[in-house]
Amino acid sequence: MNGTSAHRRSVLDAHERARVLTEALPYIQRFRGKIVVVKYGGSAMTDPGLAECFADDVVLMRSVGMRVVVVHGGGPQIGELMARLGKEPEFHEGHRVTDAETLDIARMVLVGKVNRDIVGAMNVHGPLAVGLSGQDAGLIHASARDPKLGFVGDVQAVNPSIIRRLLAEDLIPVVSTIGSDLAGQAYNINADIVAGAIAGSLGAEKVIYLTDVEGLLEDVDDPGSLVQRTSVAALEAELAEGSVSDGMIPKLTACAGAVRQGVGSAHIVDGRVPHVLLLELFTDTGIGTMIAEGLTR
Repeated sequence: MNGTSAHRRSVLDAHERARVLTEALPYIQRFRGKIVVVKYGGSAMTDPGLAECFADDVVLMRSVGMRVVVVHGGGPQIGELMARLGKEPEFHEGHRVTDAETLDIARMVLVGKVNRDIVGAMNVHGPLAVGLSGQDAGLIHASARDPKLGFVGDVQAVNPSIIRRLLAEDLIPVVSTIGSDLAGQAYNINADIVAGAIAGSLGAEKVIYLTDVEGLLEDVDDPGSLVQRTSVAALEAELAEGSVSDGMIPKLTACAGAVRQGVGSAHIVDGRVPHVLLLELFTDTGIGTMIAEGLTR
């Protein structure tokens, strides 16, 4: 490439970046000061390049005035440590049975490893992120889901005061999903459900779920059947009909519950796409599935 061609390419790239920034401007203005809860999971957590993109996106969102809360799970990481320790997982009706030893492993992984890694990746950009578990300051009041599952919990209530205090200090709360009951007993809780419950308790503008699929698909075998927009009523009807794949049920249930609690919209996006949060929030077309009251497909 000669000097003239290189200069022309540079000018075109600069124009494209300017166009992208111009397209993003009204969304930046619209979401300034608004709370956005992001459930972080899937490949975006396990791929180092995607993990770096995610941290960069969250820091950029905070830098343009959004108040971001990150909620994360860590099922694969828990399974990996169990295997390394020689502990055989046990399942009941598709759910991991969590005995006292497994709960200790989950707490070590979620609170001591995964949470620290996420916070560290964001704090490369400055002292921005603070790690929490659902046990901190009584954030998540939990109860046992089913005695047969051991220490697997459901959310009974959320006390978001600690999150509100951190957001008021312009910090990014990063929440691992260990909650406790009134006696102090810890429980491991599904991160999809926790993200929706926290978003509802905060009256968030949006809750966004990173997954390993493009979004809600009418046909799971056809990526082209992406549902870009749907109403809560339509979503609840699909859940009632049993037409949703098992892996999506907790996410879609949490999305519907969050919107019913007053969250402006819920989004399911493909976390395998670099900078997917920015594409969903700051572009005209978006990239995943949006769920809100009153929408039509």
